[in-house]
Amino acid sequence: MAHFVIMGCGRVGSSLALTLEDGGHSVAVVDQDEQAFRRLGRHFSGQRVTGVGFDRDALTRARIQDAYAFAAVSSGDNSNIIAARVARETFGVEHVVARIYDPGRAEVFQRLGIPTVAAVRWSTDQVLRRILPEQALAGDFRDASGQALMAEVRLSPSWVGHPLTEVEEAAGIRVCLVTRFGEGVVPTAEMLYQHGDIVHAMIAVTDRAEAERVLARGPDAQTDDDDGRSPQQVQDGGAR
Repeated sequence: MAHFVIMGCGRVGSSLALTLEDGGHSVAVVDQDEQAFRRLGRHFSGQRVTGVGFDRDALTRARIQDAYAFAAVSSGDNSNIIAARVARETFGVEHVVARIYDPGRAEVFQRLGIPTVAAVRWSTDQVLRRILPEQALAGDFRDASGQALMAEVRLSPSWVGHPLTEVEEAAGIRVCLVTRFGEGVVPTAEMLYQHGDIVHAMIAVTDRAEAERVLARGPDAQTDDDDGRSPQQVQDGGAR
């Protein structure tokens, strides 16, 4: 199994560490407050390294040189981003992520190629998505280039019974996950959209507005837009 190094032993860091260890991986947690390791519990068998998370000696003691991935999830934006850069640029760790509280900073570092998780923005988007229809494509994940995002998309009820491949073609998106009856399902080519489905899709950032329009209007509206005829006219072979 892989080795993971986590900087910060708060609620997020300790949860990550325990989850990874439960998955059979080796884990090292770095925190400058030795008391923080109490969150790991007495059954945690990974390394507890007391030190500053971007200090090379502390990272070396945590076996950063053997790490598959590094996560900087302390309470400080600056510390997290510095640690992520040290892990990547000094020790060559390919998979790094930094938690950033300031959404503005998160976007800057994303564009520099450092994956970030903006905790405040994520929480805000999750709430807004459920109370404001226009926030349907706020996005759960944005790639490092800032050109694509994965978002929970809202479909018109008129899509019910239509293949998800038809939704993809009409809106120019790629459906990557459907939550149905509380369970996540990777969609197949034959899968139909059902009432109550929660759909997540990858979308080009530049196409967000058009994708949202297509998804909200439904399949019948797409037929009207394409050739100027109503769905009934298309079925009957009628002229425009």
